[in-house]
Amino acid sequence: MMKPAYLFVAVIAGLLVGCGEKDPVLSDIRSQGKLIILTRNAPTTYYLDVDDNPAGFEYDLSLALARSLHVEAEYRIYDNIEDIIEAIANGEGHIAAAGLTRTDSREQNHVFGPSYKTVQQQVVCHRHAASPAAIDELQHYSLLVIAESSYQESLRRLRQRYPDLNWETTNELSTEQVLAKVVDQEVDCTVADSNIVALNQRYFPDLKVALSISKPQQLAWLLSPQASHFKHYISEWFGRMANASTLASIDERYYGYVDSFDYYDNSVFLRRLDTRLPNYRSAFQQVAEQYRLPWTLLAAQAYQESGWNPAAKSPTGVRGLMMLTRNTARAMGIKKRTDPLQSIKGGAKYLNRMLNRIPAAVAAEDRLWFALAAYNIGHAHLMDARKLAKKLGKNPNQWHDLKTVLPLLTQKRYYKTLKHGYARGFEPVRYIDRIRYYRDVLVNALT
Repeated sequence: MMKPAYLFVAVIAGLLVGCGEKDPVLSDIRSQGKLIILTRNAPTTYYLDVDDNPAGFEYDLSLALARSLHVEAEYRIYDNIEDIIEAIANGEGHIAAAGLTRTDSREQNHVFGPSYKTVQQQVVCHRHAASPAAIDELQHYSLLVIAESSYQESLRRLRQRYPDLNWETTNELSTEQVLAKVVDQEVDCTVADSNIVALNQRYFPDLKVALSISKPQQLAWLLSPQASHFKHYISEWFGRMANASTLASIDERYYGYVDSFDYYDNSVFLRRLDTRLPNYRSAFQQVAEQYRLPWTLLAAQAYQESGWNPAAKSPTGVRGLMMLTRNTARAMGIKKRTDPLQSIKGGAKYLNRMLNRIPAAVAAEDRLWFALAAYNIGHAHLMDARKLAKKLGKNPNQWHDLKTVLPLLTQKRYYKTLKHGYARGFEPVRYIDRIRYYRDVLVNALT
């Protein structure tokens, strides 16, 4: 009898072979042995990380599609949305994965795949300047938006009600570059999708959301016009992704901590990148190399612990850059907790110990978050949370699922069934969100 896993592969292979005769896009993917993906260089789509490795929400999602087809992924980078839409219409790629909004006018002329994220168009202005409180007030502000974007489409619709509404467009700048112009006060405001705003507020804390000008909208890939059967394959693939929580895990990877934005905290952190971090950067790099950890992660963790203050001390007695307890310091061989290098070594050694205890089944991209959770709440409570996740039908090996379970350790109906009982499960979730936030801002400042 054929095993289910082999049966699944056989069904997909049959689908591809059968559709290949009718669908020129699938035939081309198979003949070339690669999926050609059109995108743009941006934090929400595709970029090179600090180690020069490709990253980004659209990158991870489209790479997963290519792997499901057992082909390579080739990325072609375009300067603007207008060029991407034109290129996919001309058959220069198989999918356009560029954070494109599904709109009525685009639906009339193009083929979309399934929706995968909900966003809303927001008017964004400078925090310390006057800004519109209502749509009719937009007429009194200078606006710069991306040409032929969904933003321009919304503004055209609004101008039917507000004839004096005007704006300028650009196809030379990215949305992120336009946001930078708002920060520099070269233009009053712009319009951007909420996910783009949320990510960029970390780097540009002077951005402020004034108001929304659209209902919630859906992001989706654009497909080649001849991709009828390929569209069917992608729809089924997205269904499997959702059922396996893979789509949710990718979303968590890039957006799971963006709600942590706090203007004052972010501004202080950016200032301390220049005033405090240089004093300890070489120590973070030295220790990180010894324990094979990203130095930016250690630095972000230390900031969350102490604000990069080696003399920091809590009412409970933890001290130093990494805020080590006396017992942890002793166990890690640290003699002076207020010595920056010793403190970093103690924190890194302890984090590395936690990392080595994480079960092999935990997803590779999530292992650091599991280790940090254990660092914060203890390995025993982390294991309790994994057991509870399994009982609740969640994936105990993905951080996306585990972060929803950890807070339940504060509720008696759950913790009374667990070996190690009550734990302040909200704390590691916030702890890790903040560390990821600080690390992301730090990495951006280095590039």
